[in-house]
Amino acid sequence: MLALTTTFRSLRYPNYRLYFIGQSVSLIGTWMERIAINWLVYTTTHSAIMLGVVNFAGQIPTLILSPYGGTISDRHNKYRILLTTQIAAMVQASIMAALVLLHIYSMPAIIGLSIMLGIINAFDTPSRQSLMIRLIDDKSDLQNAIALNSSMVNLARMLGPAVAGILLTTVGTGICFLLNALSFIAVLASLLLMKLPAMEVKKTTESVWTGLKQGYAYLQQAEDIKLVILLMACTSFFVMPYSTLMPVFAKDVFHGNAGTYSLLNSVSGLGSLMGAIYMASLKNTGNIKRIVIIACTMFSAGLAIFAWCNSLWLALCFIAPAGAGAMMQIAGTNTFVQTTVSDEMRGRVISYYVMAFLGMQPLGSFIVGLSGHYAGPRVILFIQGLAGIATAIVFGILFKRSAARKIQREQPLVVDVAS
Repeated sequence: MLALTTTFRSLRYPNYRLYFIGQSVSLIGTWMERIAINWLVYTTTHSAIMLGVVNFAGQIPTLILSPYGGTISDRHNKYRILLTTQIAAMVQASIMAALVLLHIYSMPAIIGLSIMLGIINAFDTPSRQSLMIRLIDDKSDLQNAIALNSSMVNLARMLGPAVAGILLTTVGTGICFLLNALSFIAVLASLLLMKLPAMEVKKTTESVWTGLKQGYAYLQQAEDIKLVILLMACTSFFVMPYSTLMPVFAKDVFHGNAGTYSLLNSVSGLGSLMGAIYMASLKNTGNIKRIVIIACTMFSAGLAIFAWCNSLWLALCFIAPAGAGAMMQIAGTNTFVQTTVSDEMRGRVISYYVMAFLGMQPLGSFIVGLSGHYAGPRVILFIQGLAGIATAIVFGILFKRSAARKIQREQPLVVDVAS
C-alpha cells in the first residue's frame, strides 16, 4: 500500500489532479482519432506512401516551429497559451469530424487539417510541459508527476485504440472523430477549474531569434542534456515511425481488419503503460541515463523481432515490451531534462526536446512509408530496429565518455611539493 501511495503521490495536488483527469479524457479521444485517421487513409488509398505523407504533414510543423513555441512559452503566460491551443485543437477536431461525418473529406483536406494540428502542437507542447512544474507544490515530486503523465498518456493509448477498433467495425470512422472533438470539453473544464498562483513573466526586448540562440548555446554547455535530446532525436527518426506501418501489418501481413489494427496499438499501449508505471515508481534519477539506453535497446529489439513474426499472437508478445521500452525512454528523457534544466531556460530547452521527439518523426515517417511501399513492411521495420540498437550502443559510449570527462574536471589539482 505504501509503494502504491508513493507511486501516485503527485495526485494529492489539486491542480495536478485536475490536469490529470482532463488530459486523460482528452487523450483517449486523441488516440481514437489517430487510429481512425490512419485506417481511413490506408483503406481509402491502399498506399503506404500516403500514410507517410499524412504523418509527415501532421508532425513537420513541430520540427520547424517548436523552438519558436518554446521561446514564446518563456516570454508569456504558459497557462493562457495552453488554454488557447486547446481551444484551437478543439476547433480543428470539430472540422475534421464534420468532414468525415458528412462524407465530404478528401486527402488534401486531411493533409491540411493535419498541418493545422501540427502547428497547434508546436506551441501547445512546450507550454504544457513547462507548466507541469507549477501544478505540484513539492518540486521533488516533479519526476513522479512526469512519469504519471506518461502513464496517463499510455492508458489512453491502450483504451483509445480499443474503443476505436469497436467503433470502426460497427459504426464507422466519423464517430471516432466526433468523440475526439467532444473530449476537449474535459481538458478545457479542468484548466478553467485550476487555481494557479500568479505567474510572473519576465519582460524582455530581445528578439525571438535571440531567445532561440540562447537556448542552443545553453545546450552546448549542458552536455548531458544535449546527449539525451540527441538520442531522442535519433530514436524518433529511426524507430518511432514504426507506427506508420501498423495499418499495413494489420491488413496485409496479419490479414486482419480495423480490430486487428486497434489490437496492435492497444497491446503496445499496455506495454507503454507498464513502462510508465515503472518510471513512476522510481525514487531518484541517479541512473536515469542508463535506464534510457536500456529502454532504447528494448524498444528497438522488440520491433526487430516483431517484424518477422508470422503469428499475430506471437507478434503481440514482442510489441508489448517494445512499447514499454519506448515509453521508458520518453519518460526518462523528459524527466532528466525537466529536473536538470535551469528555470529561466525551461521553455526553450523543452522546445528542443519536443523538436527532437516529435519533430524528427515526420521525416522518418515519410521515409518509412516510401520505403515500405517498395521494400515491404517487414524488411523496413527490421532495419528500423537494427538502427535503434546501433543508436543505443553509440550513445551508451558517448554517455560513458561524458561521465569520464566530468569526473576528470571535478578532480582536485594535486601539486607534488618536494620536501
